[in-house]
Amino acid sequence: MPQPILHGAFEVLGTALGVVVYTILRARSGDTVDSRARLSVILGAALGAAIGARLLWWIGEPGVPISGILGGKTVVGGLLGGLIGVEIAKKLRGIEQRTGDLFALPMITAMAIGRIGCFLTGPIDHTAGLPSNLPWAIAMGDNVPRHPVALYEIAFLLALIPLLRIATHPGGKFQLFLASYLAFRLGIDFLKPYPRPIFVGLSAIQWACVLGLVYYATVFARVREVSPA
Repeated sequence: MPQPILHGAFEVLGTALGVVVYTILRARSGDTVDSRARLSVILGAALGAAIGARLLWWIGEPGVPISGILGGKTVVGGLLGGLIGVEIAKKLRGIEQRTGDLFALPMITAMAIGRIGCFLTGPIDHTAGLPSNLPWAIAMGDNVPRHPVALYEIAFLLALIPLLRIATHPGGKFQLFLASYLAFRLGIDFLKPYPRPIFVGLSAIQWACVLGLVYYATVFARVREVSPA
């Protein structure tokens, strides 16, 4: 199977299994958000993710004209764009209930499986790590041993699953998931040759992570203020 097709196949598989996990969790949760409102949230997330994934990729590629914005995408942009899309949808529908917790584990599932495709594709899609002489470096299609950053990410996502239990306030599981992932990507992207830095040594994706972490710092500060001592 050609590498781009293989990559896409794992993305589709990850998305499908993420939907399965979400369906199971929602059935068990006793979710009280009505179906129409929930559909609005999902559509807001999907639209925001589609826009954010491509917009952030384009910002990180200064030489690409606006007509080429569909040429790539990034997970960080998709997550942050999806978050914005959800908040807009909730505002329009008047939904005040936290809705993110049901999405944390499905997102982890989809992303971990999708990264298998990134690992198998190798450096062709610019997701492979920098060359390395560490004992666990792996040559992925170009005979150059590299940091297996896709495997690092899979391990991180799997380790994050049990940690979600410590978040007990409404919305806390998704907040912990996304803030942790942004911190991880801010650091791990220093081990990648792409995307290249655009300002003071950080790529567009890393700057998006910084902004997201600043936002979540204020979120967690508010949670501490309202939590009992």
